[in-house]
Amino acid sequence: MLTLGCARNEVDSEELAGRLAGSGWELVDADGGPGGDGPAPDVIVVNTCGFIEQAKKDSIDTLLAASDVVKQSGGKVVAVGCLAERYGAELAESLPEADAVLGFDHYPELAERLGDVLGGHAPAPHVPVDRRTLLPISPVDRPAAAGDVAVPGHAWVPDLTRTRLSDAPVASLKLASGCDRRCAFCAIPSFRGSFVSRPQDDVVAEAAWLGMQGVRELVLVSENSTSYGKDLPGGQGALARLLPRMANVPGIDRIRVSYLQPAEMRPDLISAIATTPGVAPYFDLSFQHASPAVLRRMRRFGSRADFLDLCGRIRALAPEAGIRSNFIVGFPGETEDDLAELEAFLTGARLDAVGVFGYSDEDGTEAAGYEGKLAPEVVAERVARIVGLAEELMAQRAEDRVGTEVEVLIEAAEDEDMECTGRAAHQAPEVDGECVLERGSGLGVGDMVRAVVVGTEGADLIVSPRELIARSGLAPAVARSAR
Repeated sequence: MLTLGCARNEVDSEELAGRLAGSGWELVDADGGPGGDGPAPDVIVVNTCGFIEQAKKDSIDTLLAASDVVKQSGGKVVAVGCLAERYGAELAESLPEADAVLGFDHYPELAERLGDVLGGHAPAPHVPVDRRTLLPISPVDRPAAAGDVAVPGHAWVPDLTRTRLSDAPVASLKLASGCDRRCAFCAIPSFRGSFVSRPQDDVVAEAAWLGMQGVRELVLVSENSTSYGKDLPGGQGALARLLPRMANVPGIDRIRVSYLQPAEMRPDLISAIATTPGVAPYFDLSFQHASPAVLRRMRRFGSRADFLDLCGRIRALAPEAGIRSNFIVGFPGETEDDLAELEAFLTGARLDAVGVFGYSDEDGTEAAGYEGKLAPEVVAERVARIVGLAEELMAQRAEDRVGTEVEVLIEAAEDEDMECTGRAAHQAPEVDGECVLERGSGLGVGDMVRAVVVGTEGADLIVSPRELIARSGLAPAVARSAR
């Protein structure tokens, strides 16, 4: 099972692995096959990403590489995931190296479909549809209909439909799938579908199971976490009510929420994330730009003043809170004044982490038909300009933390070639900076320590450990076995 793309795809892969294991399939290491140490795989399942052009290219390259692994042994390659869902038969026609292209609707019977592929009877390639048409327009009408629609990552049952694919002390957990927003640059709703929340009890139960697997940090993921619960009884405020329950799950010491929409940040949610013990004061806010004119063309809301006010309200409750965001530069019609507005926001906001993407057309999006496209070299120049500013500002923000105390979850232990590294509450996996510990700490993966920041390297922190933090809420024997 090879996974590309975001944390949501990682959850989907673990669900697929669980379904396959429950049906008698055995997961083998990726180094199986010619030249590898393990048995040659019968099937390589590639969970693809279809978000942006680079992600599509990476997915196709991975499918081609997988084909090279199995072709000598007679194995098969099967494409699933967003690229397969989005392009289906078109992908199958252009990439004969993939023995089958399966969409989300195939997930519940994936074991049977892989058996068909091995038997030489591959199912017809998936035919894409706009998945927003599969559920009612009104969110409150969706729960009754959702049982007839495949929603990846929602079918958790202990020891059956989720198998961990790593022993990392951090794991992602799905709050919801799909999105009801209509951002002009984004095609995700068309292939991920309308927004569907998972019931609170399901989320808490899966969190408890993950805690028993040795997980200490949970990252709550979705396409839009601030909408969580709008289709459930109780409606608004569901995420703010869920977080204290999550923070009390045995064995889980840190809850992190990702994918927050600034326009939907209610005061109760800001307070819940900023002040609930066990919840990381971490705000992954999807600003995308700061110019009101550009934001309107994006079909989004806000302005530099609105966003600075939001950052101010967060830091009034939690001065050391981490705030990160992504930005699209070079959107159609973007002017120098628009870019200056973005620069002014970044300078004033003091964000901990910033991702910068140059605009490119995406199939099926409104923005692909916009006039006012900027030349690729102009987009590239503007990206470089914003990246340079962002790196300088992130380094300054890291320097502000020197002398402060942080709680660090260790994710890589020290060896002769590598220092011990981990992440503090303001640092999410893979997308933000990390903490580098002084050599000789003797800490292992999964340990959590209080440490003092003694220096910086760009956005990374150099920290000195002070105190080991015991796992919360588990009996001692369980805590030892989990580690």
